Amino acid sequence: MADAELADPGSVLDFLGEGIIRIVSPVSASMLLVVLLVSSLSSPSSSSSSPLFSITYSSSSAWDDLKVALLSSVAFVALTTLVTFVLVLLFYLRCSRLLRSYLALSSFVVFAFLGGHVSLLLVRRFSLPLDPLTFALLLLNLSVVGVAAVFAPSRTIPISLNQAYLVLIGVLVAYWFTLLPEWTTWALLIAMALYDLAAVLLPGGPLRLLVEIAESRDEEIPALIYEVRPVENLPRLSRRVSRARTHFDANPPSNSTPAPPGESPPPEMAVVLDVDRPAAEEPSPADVNAPLIEQRRNHPVNRSGEEWLEGIGVASLGSIKLGLGDFIFYSVLVGRAAMYDYTAVYACYLAIIAGLGVTLLLLGFFRQALPALPVSITLGVVFYVLTRELLEVFVVQCSTNLLMF
Repeated sequence: MADAELADPGSVLDFLGEGIIRIVSPVSASMLLVVLLVSSLSSPSSSSSSPLFSITYSSSSAWDDLKVALLSSVAFVALTTLVTFVLVLLFYLRCSRLLRSYLALSSFVVFAFLGGHVSLLLVRRFSLPLDPLTFALLLLNLSVVGVAAVFAPSRTIPISLNQAYLVLIGVLVAYWFTLLPEWTTWALLIAMALYDLAAVLLPGGPLRLLVEIAESRDEEIPALIYEVRPVENLPRLSRRVSRARTHFDANPPSNSTPAPPGESPPPEMAVVLDVDRPAAEEPSPADVNAPLIEQRRNHPVNRSGEEWLEGIGVASLGSIKLGLGDFIFYSVLVGRAAMYDYTAVYACYLAIIAGLGVTLLLLGFFRQALPALPVSITLGVVFYVLTRELLEVFVVQCSTNLLMF
């Protein structure tokens, strides 16, 4: 699910330029790492069976493979839907500690078990001189620091470290999904794209419910979400300051203007940073942490009198949020293509990036949370089929006949 916060309806294209670059980089890194893992660790037998999420069967025809693939994908989507609705219920009941504990435990399992197994495969594959005690200490350190980096308060952990560990989680999970049988992998990708479309856009969709609850409470969505936090060059300021939020307490500041008689002050406000400070004057730490945009629940306005749209998907300085599941399934598609041919990898990568760009463009115009899987997965699957059935045949024929173009 893609989510964005925009500043001005007239600056959609300006916003998308920086946003696409900032979100394409981690997505590309995730896909590259999965392709490298698949190329280094996969064997011919790994594409036909998997110890996880698959049903044991002996296929006798393509129809049997398709039936098992459909059954596996439907079961996985049903389980995902059930778990998501449970998370929505817990979020609605304000069980924040339980949700954070569950997510932290899940992340630790990914780092310790999936990451540990992948690390053992890499040690064996490259014959690294590493004794068991050192390996165990390094894995424990990776797991504990990873959980802390993902769930610790943002002011105590560098955003780059948080983003790096989120990408690592996506890479580890995506690699394990590439071990599924081929038919099951493609069926699961298509099924998850359809699920994402329904879960975000339908009125009763679980992801849409999460967004609506978070919007009504002005809270963060309880999920593993990769956030691109923009930095803006404000006029006549010598430092870049990123967006933040705050709530006024019961006692307003002494220099605030009192509300007119009969009119109550807005329930939520923020301080507008003084942009008239000379560039030579260094801002104090209090100014750096100050929010930049005035926000209110009821038709907030900026200095020029224009309204600021507020809510999940639309707000102030331009922030893009992409669910970690999108990273995972993008990487699964490219990893599966890597098991066939690198030409298919290039085609699928370009298709996914193009689909992500289309999604961000729609996000800029519709200004609400949109599913990030359908367009990219559809283009990726189509380009994979076209590459495998048409482009590869054409290239092979040209090479065989010594034709250059």
